[in-house]
Amino acid sequence: MSKKTVNIVTLGCSKNLVDSEHLMKQFEANGFNVLHDANEPTDIAIINTCGFILDSKEESIAMIMDYVDAKDRGELEKLYVMGCLSARYENELKAEIPEVDRFFGKFDFDAIIKELGIQKRKDLLFDRSLTTPLHFAYLKIAEGCDRSCAFCAIPQFTGKHKSVPMEDLVTEAELLAQKGVKELLLIAQELTYYGIDLYQERKLPELIDRLSRVEGIEWIRLHYAYPNNFPVELLDVINNNPKVCKYLDMPLQHISTNVLKNMRRNVNEKQTRDLVKLIREKVPGIALRTTLLVGHPGETEEDFEKLIDFIKEARFDRLGVFPYSHEDDTWGFKNLTDDISEEVKQARADRVMEVQQSISEEIAAQKIGSTLKVLVDRIEGEYYIGRTEFDSPEVDGEVLINSQYELKIGQFYNVNITSSDMFDLFGVVVD
Repeated sequence: MSKKTVNIVTLGCSKNLVDSEHLMKQFEANGFNVLHDANEPTDIAIINTCGFILDSKEESIAMIMDYVDAKDRGELEKLYVMGCLSARYENELKAEIPEVDRFFGKFDFDAIIKELGIQKRKDLLFDRSLTTPLHFAYLKIAEGCDRSCAFCAIPQFTGKHKSVPMEDLVTEAELLAQKGVKELLLIAQELTYYGIDLYQERKLPELIDRLSRVEGIEWIRLHYAYPNNFPVELLDVINNNPKVCKYLDMPLQHISTNVLKNMRRNVNEKQTRDLVKLIREKVPGIALRTTLLVGHPGETEEDFEKLIDFIKEARFDRLGVFPYSHEDDTWGFKNLTDDISEEVKQARADRVMEVQQSISEEIAAQKIGSTLKVLVDRIEGEYYIGRTEFDSPEVDGEVLINSQYELKIGQFYNVNITSSDMFDLFGVVVD
């Protein structure tokens, strides 16, 4: 009897990707052929959906319908749907798309395994089948969120903040290092809350210290810190631990106190400005990445212009922006009027990126002539593509190396930066 083939399709954030990787390991250990994001007929497909905002929901629905069509053509035996969209709209999805064999919630891993008639391998709970290049991996240190931002529905389907025990994370990091992982990207809805539920105090600095002792790990990168009550002691860890990248991803969302109040962010303009200044003082040379939200209910032209001025002053190394999406089950949906047109929202988002592109180009140009430590991710055409400690995979800039020597994927090299464009750097390897 031939092995069954299962294709796991992952949509949305890196936290979903980690879930898929854990699930893939269980299937592999039970004799399945396992594919990820494959574009070919398989026996079983499991779509791990995203349900964050309108665009991601539409993408998830479109993907489900593509696989429904494949099932109708006889190219697929079973179709299952899991993840955030499934958790958020399970009843509606069951009614609208009966062709799906079963819908699962975000954390129903045991039910999925049972549905497919396999035994859960408890000895593999901390192991994963990596879908990223083998030299870097995401490490999900917590799930859920205790915040109540007006625009965000995440707590509705992830629940309250729940930290992963420190011992389990160290075990997982050790297993990843044994596979060749050199860079850990720490992720959570709220990174700085780590440990508050398990240990009654924030334990992120201690966790980072323990992870940095894992043999083989050379870079630790921090994603998704919240500005309200930011733990200042974390900055000393970033500055003093040589394995921690001088990089911080901290979504600020806005600068106007008026908008921040409507967003229920529990922080104001002065506190935000003071925090950005403190981070740069305590960690010289740090790369700050942020995410902004424009077109939130109540955002005036004055508020938006204040945000533009702040972007020009703060000069973030990396920046992303989203137009506001009026999401059901959120505080904003129930209590605020979506009073800004989609055209204005998009125009504001476009202007933010126009301003940021100029800043990014200037920051990149300042690196010309410097020599940076670069981790090589892949090869494309005539270039090796890598990243510095100031760049996270997929969302940030890259270093393009036109080398006369053969380089190894997943290795570090010193690269002299010779030129730049809007987001990327170009360089040559030096001894």
